[in-house]
Amino acid sequence: MKIMEIEGGRELTGTIRISGAKNATVALIPAAILTDEEATICNIPEITDTEALCDILRLLNVDVKRASESVIINPQNMRNVEIKEEYSKKLRASYYFMGALLGKYKKVEMYFPGGCSIGARPIDLHLKGFEALGATVENEGNKYIVAAEELKGANIYLDIASVGATINIMLAAVRAKGKTVIDNAAKEPEIVSVATFLNNMGAKISGAGTSTIKIEGVKYLGKCFHEVIPDRIEAGTYAIIGALCGNPLKIDNIIPEHIDALLSKMEEMGVELDIGADYVTITKQDKYKATNIKTAVYPGFATDLQQPFTVLQTQATGKSKTTETIYENRFMHIPYLQELGANIEIKGQTATIVGPTKLVGCEVVATDLRAGAAMVAAGLTAEGKTTIHNVEHILRGYEQIVEKLTNVGAKIEIKEIE
Repeated sequence: MKIMEIEGGRELTGTIRISGAKNATVALIPAAILTDEEATICNIPEITDTEALCDILRLLNVDVKRASESVIINPQNMRNVEIKEEYSKKLRASYYFMGALLGKYKKVEMYFPGGCSIGARPIDLHLKGFEALGATVENEGNKYIVAAEELKGANIYLDIASVGATINIMLAAVRAKGKTVIDNAAKEPEIVSVATFLNNMGAKISGAGTSTIKIEGVKYLGKCFHEVIPDRIEAGTYAIIGALCGNPLKIDNIIPEHIDALLSKMEEMGVELDIGADYVTITKQDKYKATNIKTAVYPGFATDLQQPFTVLQTQATGKSKTTETIYENRFMHIPYLQELGANIEIKGQTATIVGPTKLVGCEVVATDLRAGAAMVAAGLTAEGKTTIHNVEHILRGYEQIVEKLTNVGAKIEIKEIE
């Protein structure tokens, strides 16, 4: 078991370079098995979620080679075997193998995926999409068997603009017979990245990034090379840390448009930002204005940034409100912020934060990935030492977080405990 210890109250100066996007990578790796040749994905972050997906590839007898920041995936000797619970439970995104295996083999057997406990997060939209394409879905306890004699294109309307369902249906549909149209599709940049990857193989996908995606099924997908986009959630997390501790802190290798909702709110608070073509430089100010946020699907305020942003709200003068509309359990970090000294009340899905408040280090828990990021932001801000337990959650999504923060002046380390 690991803990993270942070000595807070230090100014951070220098440059943090953003890694490849976790939320794109975890879909691209399963998508790679759709090729009939070989796929190379570069700018892959070294995080535990990446390794967990590569373990599933090896279970399927897929040849996987890691070279620096690239992964070369060759599925020519692949076997379509059951994905056991010990593999699927490691991360939520294991469910992308459902769409990919169904698309390639017309059958998949796997156990319900794991991941952070931030809400119910059912996969019924994914399964309805598969059924619309002609598959039958059987549920044996915690195991799903999805199979079809033939996949045929269909018009599919998503009741919720779900990123996971949009990508999973896209993966199944690229090799279906005929045309598939996904309406009320999610618009996140990660979806555009997956569609571009598949098109580079020879798929025929249009409309990714809009609410209507059209897919013409193809019989063969070839060799391709793809670069993962920068991680907008990592970029946003470090931007928030910059507003708390930067003097100045440059966040490099980003696509500013991907975090526009965050940057707009930060400007509204009075954060000093220098936004370039592929970077943002942030200098901490002595006083910030209170602000309200409400999470929404892209291009709205990202739910994955809500938790770390709450830390910044504790340092603003006045009353701020945060309303979570995506996941029902996304305030699990708040009791720990309260222990650190924050003045926060929760009513339903809205948190009211009164600030500014002085945060003082103590022992806290990373209850999930982004709650862990919030604890890191709080620990860097707090006076004294903050010890974060369950740090494995953080390592699932932030590549070399200790090294990146240490390089700009933070005092932070991970220790093994019994």
